[in-house]
Amino acid sequence: MHFDTDALQGQAHRFIPKHLQALMGKAQAAISSGVDDAMEGVARRTFLKVSAASGFALGAFPLVAAAQGAGSATAPAGLKPFEQPSAFVRIDADGTVTVTINRLEFGQGVQTGLPMILAEELDADWSKVRSVHGDASAAYADPLMGMHLTGGSNSIKNSYTQYRELGARTRAMLVSAAAAQWGVDASALRTSNGFVVGPGGRKLGYGALAEAAMKQAVPEKVALKDPKQFRLIGKPTGRLDAQAKSSGQQDYGIDVRLPGMLTAVVARPPVFGGKVKSLDDSAAKAIKGVKAVLRVPTDRGGEGVAIVADGYWPAKQARDALKVEWDTSAVGKPDTTALLAQYRKLATQPGNMAMQADMAPLAGAPHKISAEFVFPYLAHAPMEPLNCTIQLDGDKAELWMGTQMPGLDAMAAAKTLGLPPQNIQVHTQMAGGGFGRRAIPSSDYVVEACGVAKAVRTAGISAPVRTLWSREDDIKGGYYRPMHVHRAEIGFDAKGRILAWDHTIVGQSIIKGSPFEAFMVKNGIDATAIEGMKEPYDVPMKLSVHHPEVNVPVLWWRSVGSTHTAYVMETLIDEVARATQQDPVAYRMALMGDKHPRHKAALQLAVAQSGYGKKQLAPGRAWGVAVHESFESVVAYVVEASVKDGTPKLHRVTAGVHCNLAINPKSVEAQVEGSALMGLSMCLPGAAITLKDGVVEQSNFGDFAVPRITDMPQVTVHIVPSADPPKGMGEPGLPPLAPAFANAIAQITGKTPRELPFRLA
Repeated sequence: MHFDTDALQGQAHRFIPKHLQALMGKAQAAISSGVDDAMEGVARRTFLKVSAASGFALGAFPLVAAAQGAGSATAPAGLKPFEQPSAFVRIDADGTVTVTINRLEFGQGVQTGLPMILAEELDADWSKVRSVHGDASAAYADPLMGMHLTGGSNSIKNSYTQYRELGARTRAMLVSAAAAQWGVDASALRTSNGFVVGPGGRKLGYGALAEAAMKQAVPEKVALKDPKQFRLIGKPTGRLDAQAKSSGQQDYGIDVRLPGMLTAVVARPPVFGGKVKSLDDSAAKAIKGVKAVLRVPTDRGGEGVAIVADGYWPAKQARDALKVEWDTSAVGKPDTTALLAQYRKLATQPGNMAMQADMAPLAGAPHKISAEFVFPYLAHAPMEPLNCTIQLDGDKAELWMGTQMPGLDAMAAAKTLGLPPQNIQVHTQMAGGGFGRRAIPSSDYVVEACGVAKAVRTAGISAPVRTLWSREDDIKGGYYRPMHVHRAEIGFDAKGRILAWDHTIVGQSIIKGSPFEAFMVKNGIDATAIEGMKEPYDVPMKLSVHHPEVNVPVLWWRSVGSTHTAYVMETLIDEVARATQQDPVAYRMALMGDKHPRHKAALQLAVAQSGYGKKQLAPGRAWGVAVHESFESVVAYVVEASVKDGTPKLHRVTAGVHCNLAINPKSVEAQVEGSALMGLSMCLPGAAITLKDGVVEQSNFGDFAVPRITDMPQVTVHIVPSADPPKGMGEPGLPPLAPAFANAIAQITGKTPRELPFRLA
C-alpha cells in the first residue's frame, strides 16, 4: 500500500462496523492471494475521492515518503517497509533480541504478544526477548490499514502474519550467515532456542551471528511453522512489562523529563469553544516558578490561558490564581436534562433509515414489548491523564507522548507548528490507559500542546515544554462516549417468534465532521452508531437513526457502538424469553440457528463452566446471560447477581471467549477481566457525565464513579480452542457485561433496568 492514499482507510478501520471491516478483509485476502494490484487499485480509487475531498491523506505523504526511503539496502524491491526485519529486530552480542512493536502499549499486552509471535518463528530464547515502541515512520504503520494506529482490537489480528514473517525472515538470515561461516548448505541447519545448530550438533548463538546475518539478503518469501509446532504461541506467558509496572519502575508519557523542561497547564473555557473575554493574571505571575502566562488556542475554536512554570505545582497554583472572564455567547450550552427530553421526543419520530422490514405484523402481534433505553455521556478517564512534551529546535520538533495515532498526530503537529512534516519526530511512550481517548481525529491535546510550545517560543523562552492535564482537566475536557436514547416496539407470538421489531436510535455522531465522514456516514447514519444491532439474531427489524447536533465533543469509547447496542439487544432478547417462559440460553441458541457457530461455542462454554442450570445458587442470587460479537471476537457471559435493599451486586462472572487462536491466553484473560470491570462501571451509581448550561458537572472520581475493589466480582475466563488466525480482544469483553448483569436483576425483580447507570428505585 502507498501511504498517501491508504492513510484515511486505515484510520477509519479502527472504528468502522463489521460489514465494512469484512469488505476490507476481502480486499486483504485478495492481496494475500496475489491480486495485489487489482484490489489495491479499487481501494485506492475509493479513498482518493475521500482524500481529495478532505485534503487529509495528501498531508501525510511527505512524512511517510521520507521514511519509506530508509528501508534495508538488502531487501528485495517487493518488500514494503513493514516487512523488513531491520526495522523490527535487533540482536545484541549477548543474544538479547529486542523487538520493536508497531503499536502503543497501554495495558492491552501487545508489548508481549507481538514479540511472542516474532520470537516463535525466530526460534528465539524467550528469556532474552525484550520490546520497545516504534515511531511514526512507515515501517510501523498497520500492515493492513496503511496508517499508524492502535485501536479497534486490531493489533494482534492485523500484525499476526506480519510478525510471523518478520521472525521467519530474520531466522533465515541467521541460518544463511551460519551456513556461510561453516561452509555448508543452509538446508543442513536448524534453529533452536536462540542458536543455529549444524551437523554434529555444533552451535552458533544468534548474538555471534547477528552482524553477519543483517548483511544477508532479506528473503521475500518464507515458510512459516505449522501451528502444531508452536512452542510460544498459545502458551500462557507472563508480560514483559509486568515487573516494571508492578514495582513502580515503569515510565509513561507523563514521566518524560528533559533538561531545562518546563511544565504548562491550561485554563480552558468552561463551555466547549468559549473564549477569553478578560484576563487578570497578576496574581498568577507573582507565584514563584511561573515563567509565562500566555493566551493560547484550545479545541473546537476556543481560547484558553496557559501557565508555564518550572513544575506542575506552581503552574497549577498560578492557574488557580487566574481571574478569567469567559465569553461563551457564540457557542451552544447543552443541558443533559433538556437533551434527554429532546432525545425522547425524537425517538418517537421516524429518522434516517438504516434497516427496513415489514412492520405490518406489529399491530396484530399477540404479545408486545415497548421499551425505552437511556445511556449517558461517559468519560474515558484513563489512569494517566493526557500529556504531551514538545522540544522545538529551529525548524524541527520532537514530541513525546503515549499516542494511538502517531502518524496522524505528527501531521497535526506539523500543521500547527508550521513545520515540514518530515521534520516532526514522535517518540511513542508507554501510556497508562486510553480507551480511545488517545486516538482523536482532531489530535486535540497534541494540537493544544503544540500551540503552547509555539507561544512559549514566541515569548522568547527556549525550553522543552510538557503540557499536562490534571484528572479534573481530563474528565471535564471533553470527547465523551455519546449520550443515546433507544426506543423499541417488538411484536412476538407465544413461542417467542419475533414478528416485527421497530427500533429508533438517537445520539450524536462520532464520525460527522471528521475526515472519515465521506465513507462512514451513509444516508445520514453514522455506521458506528448501529454496529451490533440485530446480530446474531435473524429478526425482522426496522431501524432508524437521529443524529442531533450538540456542543459536546464525542469520541469512540472502548467497544464503540457496542457499548449501547449490545445492552439493548441482549436485554430485549432476554425479555422475550422470559415473557414466553423459555430458558434464555436455549432461546438464544434457537434464534441463532446454524449461522453463528462461534457465538454458540462461546455461549455453550460459558454455560458449561459456570454450572448454569445445574448448580444451586445462594439464596437471593440469580443467573444472567448475554453474548455479543464485536471486532470479530465473541464473548459470552454467565453471571451471578443479587439485589439487596435496592442495590444490585455482581458476584461472579464466567466468560466464554471465541477469538480464534489466543496468542497469549494470559493476555486474553486479562483483557476480559479489565473489560468486564469497565462494563460494570457503566452500571454503578454516579457513572455518568452530565452538563448544565454547557458546563460539565463532574470533575474527578469523587463525582464520576468508577468501580472500587469491593465492586469487583470473581471472574473466570475460558477460551474456545481454535487454530484459526487470531481476532481482536482489547474490547469485545466489555459489551455483554452490563446486559448480563441487567438480565440477572430482571430475574430477581421482574423488571429490566432501562437506564444506565442502574436506577432500581
